[in-house]
Parts: sequence; structure tokens; C-alpha cells
Amino acid sequence: MAATTVPENTTKRHAGRQAGPDRRATGRGPSRKVAANLQAYGFLVGAVLCFLAFSWYPMVREFIMSFQEKKRGVTSWVGMKNLDRVYHDPFFWTAWKNTAEYTGYALVIGFALPFFVAIILNELRHAQAYLRILVYLPVMLPPVAGGLLFKYFYDPDYGLFDHILKTLHLPQSQWLDSSHTAMISVVLAATWMSMGSATLIYLAALQNIPGELYEAADLDGAGLWSKIWHVTIPQTRMVLSLMLLLQIVATMQEFTNVFVLAGGNGPENSTMTVVYMIYQYGFRYNNLGSAAALGLFLLLVLIAFSGVYTRLSRNSDQDG
Repeated sequence: MAATTVPENTTKRHAGRQAGPDRRATGRGPSRKVAANLQAYGFLVGAVLCFLAFSWYPMVREFIMSFQEKKRGVTSWVGMKNLDRVYHDPFFWTAWKNTAEYTGYALVIGFALPFFVAIILNELRHAQAYLRILVYLPVMLPPVAGGLLFKYFYDPDYGLFDHILKTLHLPQSQWLDSSHTAMISVVLAATWMSMGSATLIYLAALQNIPGELYEAADLDGAGLWSKIWHVTIPQTRMVLSLMLLLQIVATMQEFTNVFVLAGGNGPENSTMTVVYMIYQYGFRYNNLGSAAALGLFLLLVLIAFSGVYTRLSRNSDQDG
């Protein structure tokens, strides 16, 4: 049978077509990529607009208002007058002292307690799912409702806590009625209502620690506290560092529990915080300029603290 010969130019043409890229495919490639990018940007637009509208715009507006004064419907620029008025307020340093005290109590109680609760949950494998729900339940309670609940617990006449103390033949406490116990009482209530979120974050971090580290610690004869100090804390240091910063920023802006439980000022102004003082300027004295000026003070303090804390944490990580 005679062999069929294929023209040389036809072979070259087919070879070139096979070796070369698919023009139609490459033509659609960039358009698909652009469409995917546009879709991604479209999803981001809503979030960015909400962030600008509810975060950046109020911040810029507050900055402008801190240099303005409004009288009889007329807004005028007053320069540093509002800042000077706020700084020379007789309760200015009292509010800052109370805010620092609240933050200190919150760190001692509200920062350490969720971490150790997470450690306990991490060891209880069988009932962990139910206990996680139980720990998180107070977070789902509206803050005002939680505050009113604890206000009932603290009541000196028919409150739950004094009833327990009386049953145990222990001296009753004045809780919210004493300047010595009012702040710590507010912190205890706030810790109960907010510790669920921090506990679950710590629990997730604990579950990412390799089990081999604890096995090695057991072989070395390490006890419970030794394993927590030498294994658990170093392995969760990044999470602990971030949560510490977030908690300090949040507690310095505390308002709801102070307002609901102690009425804002508390006995002998023992619970008057900076944010409650801002509320008084803005809504009780109708002086939005001074309220904005005090808010600017607080913003600058938080920015400065966050910057210093982040720098120290970064240097600590590099040294470690």
C-alpha cells in the first residue's frame, strides 16, 4: 500500500497551532481576572462605606467640634477654649483616676479569669461543648439587662449576694452604696457579662498548642503551674498580648455598667469615669464642644498608649 504523504506546510501549520498558546483562552483570561477583582471590590465597598460613615466621620466630626462652641443655634470657632475648660474642670483628674482604677481592677480580674477558665475548659474534653455555651451565655444578654440584674443582686435589702452572706453568718457588704466597694462591684458585673468572648478566644489558642510540648513537660516532671508558666503562656503570648491591648482600650471607654449600676457618679464620685464625664457635658449640660474636647483627650491618650504598647511588644518579640 502506498504511503500517504502529508504536505510539509500543513504539518508545520498544525505544529505551530499546537505549540502556540490558545489565543481565545488568553483573550478571556484578563477579562475574567478583572471581573473577579471587580466582584471582590464590590463586596468591600459596603464595608468600607460603613466604616467611613460610622467610624471615621464621627472621629473627624468630633475633632472639629472640639474647637467650636454653639450658642443660640450659632456655631463659632473658639480655638482651645473647650480644651482649657475641660482641663480645669474640678472633676477632670478624679475622672481619670477612676478610669485608671476601673482599668486596673478589670485587668486583675477580667483579664486573668477568662484565661484560667479557658485552661479548665481545655482539660474537660467530654462536657466542653456544653460548658462553652454556658460560659458564653452572659455575652448574649443585653448590657443594660445584665446591669439591672446585678443591681438587683447588689441590693442591700433583698439582693442575692447579701442574702448569701447573711446565710453564711458573714458581715453584709454595702456593694454599690460605699465608695470603697462601688468600683469593684461594677467591675465584677462587667467581667461576668463580657468574659465569655475572651474565654473562647483563649480556648481556641490553647487548642492550637502542640500536645508534644506538654508530653515533654510531663517527662521532665513539670507540675501544673510549671506547665502553664513554661508552655501555655509562651505559646499563647501573641494572643494574650493582643487581648490585653484590646481590653485596656475597651475598659477605658466603659460607660454602660457605670451608668446602670452606679448611676454614673456613684457614692462620693467614686465611679465617675472619663466617658461618663463626656456624657454629662454632652447630654446633661448640652455642651457638645466640651464633650468633644474631652473625647479628643481620651482619643489621644488611647492612641499614645496603643503606640507605646505595640512598640514594646514588638521589641519583646524580637528579643525573644
